Formats: sequence, C-alpha cells, structure tokens
Amino acid sequence: GEEGCWTWIGAGFASGYGQFKTGSSVTGTKRNHTVHRWAYEQFTGVIPAGLTLDHLCRHPWCVNPLHLEAVPHVVNIRRGKLATATHCKRGHPFAGPNLLTKNGCRRCRICLNKANGDWNRRNNWSAQRAWKARQRQAAQR
Repeated sequence: GEEGCWTWIGAGFASGYGQFKTGSSVTGTKRNHTVHRWAYEQFTGVIPAGLTLDHLCRHPWCVNPLHLEAVPHVVNIRRGKLATATHCKRGHPFAGPNLLTKNGCRRCRICLNKANGDWNRRNNWSAQRAWKARQRQAAQR
C-alpha cells in the first residue's frame, strides 16, 4: 500500500540501499543508481541541489517516495541512528565530556583518543629512528 514501506528486493549495497545498473558495458555508459533516489525523482521530482534524501521510515531498502524527504545533509545526520545512540559501538557512553559533536556528528572521545594514540605509535618516525639507531649500536658492540 501507499502507507507502508515499498521493499526493494533487488541488488543492493552493503549499507542496505538498493541499486540497479543502466547502460551498456560495451559502450562504456554503464552507471549505478540508488533506487530510492530514482523512485523519488520519478514520483516526486528532482532532488534540489545541496540536499540529500532522508528515509523517514529509517529503512534504507524502502523506495516509497512518501517515506523520503529532501533535507540538508546535517539534518539527515541528526535524524540518523547515531543521533539517538546513548553509547558508541565499543560501549562508551555518549555523555558529558566523552561526547564530541561536529557538524551534527557525534563521536566518542575515548575511542578517538585511542585511535589517535594508536596512529601516533604506528607513525612515530623519530621513535622508530631512535630504536633503529640503538639496534645498530648494539650490533656494533
């Protein structure tokens, strides 16, 4: 019906959004289309520049144009799953000083600090050079 989700049962991306291809690989005009964008443009009209489609039903495989709304990207992010999450994927609470927000995105300070620390340890070139110098000195003794 018009009120319920229209379930796309064809091919899709790992993220759950449906896709289909048009064109020919022989002529080099092959192109991927996301089904919900195609459905919106067929039944509602052109998606205004600078806007993205938000699934009001929260189902990425739904292609019902009544469930799609063209909104700015930051609004789409704020309405998303992470906007209402109380904890990050590693279980740290999104609260107080642990919650970082930027452009509508919410990040976990503990996970971000750990990722930065891991990156610094992996890419600390001066420490690696010092370690190699110590190894060469030990080998010379």
